[in-house]
Amino acid sequence: MNSTEKDITYTSNNTYSTLNTLSDKTKNVWFVCHGMGYLSKYFLKYFKELNAENNYIIAPQAPSKYYIQPKFHVGANWLTKDNTAQGTENIMRYFDAIFEAEQIPKHLNLIVFGYSQGVSVAMRYVAFRQLQCSQLVLHSGGIPKEFKTEDFHFLKAKITMIYGTKDEYLDNERMAYETNRIHELFGDKATIIPFDGKHVVNVDLITNLI
Repeated sequence: MNSTEKDITYTSNNTYSTLNTLSDKTKNVWFVCHGMGYLSKYFLKYFKELNAENNYIIAPQAPSKYYIQPKFHVGANWLTKDNTAQGTENIMRYFDAIFEAEQIPKHLNLIVFGYSQGVSVAMRYVAFRQLQCSQLVLHSGGIPKEFKTEDFHFLKAKITMIYGTKDEYLDNERMAYETNRIHELFGDKATIIPFDGKHVVNVDLITNLI
């Protein structure tokens, strides 16, 4: 058997979802990356408690969709360990296209938010594009292993890590590792906020970020 894996380049379309309206009354723009198994249009529900006049939310859609049993709901994921570099570059170009389409005014507070698997793509976009944002929020997800301190030297944002103390995916050893990593990368700029809960989006803490 003589098999060869080859690369091609082609144009692809994808959706993204928004909540509220970008207007002259907007103060904060949220770029929110969902976790595995979500769709962007449903992930927006966690941000409905924010003041609609002052907050505009942009939720990109992970490209790989699949059925979730037993009811065959549709979910999506960002990346796997197979060909991660290529998948990451495709996602970075997709994010570029969203920012180009939205034309976010520079004077607004940009909050980049990643939940669970969305933490990795949110952090990679900030680092790879050297995106200046007001806040970088890492909720219940892992920091990509390739990052070094110098990758975020440019960043002036407030850094917040949120996690549930009963998270079924983050045991004590994993949390000790992630806590050490965030201090390695961001030093005293990072704030860690634990809450009494499992692997869920904490809406109360989201509303307290601004």
